[in-house]
Amino acid sequence: MGSGKRGPVIAIDGPGGVGKTTVSRLVAERLSLRYINTGSMYRIIALGASDSGVDLSSDAALGSFCAKAIVTVDEKTGHFLLNSVDYTGRLRTEEAGTLASVVSARTPVRDFLVSLQRFLGAEGGVVMEGRDIGTVVFPDADLKFFLDASHEVRAARRHLELAANDRQVSHGEISRELTERDRRDTERENSPLKQADDAIYIDTGLFSIEEVVDMISKKAKELIG
Repeated sequence: MGSGKRGPVIAIDGPGGVGKTTVSRLVAERLSLRYINTGSMYRIIALGASDSGVDLSSDAALGSFCAKAIVTVDEKTGHFLLNSVDYTGRLRTEEAGTLASVVSARTPVRDFLVSLQRFLGAEGGVVMEGRDIGTVVFPDADLKFFLDASHEVRAARRHLELAANDRQVSHGEISRELTERDRRDTERENSPLKQADDAIYIDTGLFSIEEVVDMISKKAKELIG
């Protein structure tokens, strides 16, 4: 860890449906570190821009929107605000995920949010979850993990998550949406989803959430000492 930091920077990357959010939050709680969900930042910008009638295919329009955007993360409640408007209740919707997958490929949005994420994590003592934390946002993170699972496992988990929230979406529809989101994430020119060379790979389809949390926490405690 760099001198002056309050603790390690732990980067947890991976595609959707691998349990990143649950694992990252539990690791942060266990190690008494801050937790930052960067995916929610892309979702809130996407929702805010869409609500404002911004052309999501226009870099110029998105750049103008981001220049005026103030994203606030309440680390105690986990709430996300954009220009003082609380979007937390809409962040886990399919609409937010689809819109975020579109705008996350746009350079002005990525530049704006990567800068914000680096600012929030600069002090250390943080578990940061996303798709490019270990490769772009914090390539010098103290610990990097890449969570993955088979397409079938991820689709099944997403189906259960939506069903738990009384959202009736067919398994086939979820599978197609995951495939399309993966394509956009891995093929975009700016910060594509990929595993960092020095990241520890974990197939979350082979372990329980608790086992994954244990593995990551153990590695972190070895680092912290």
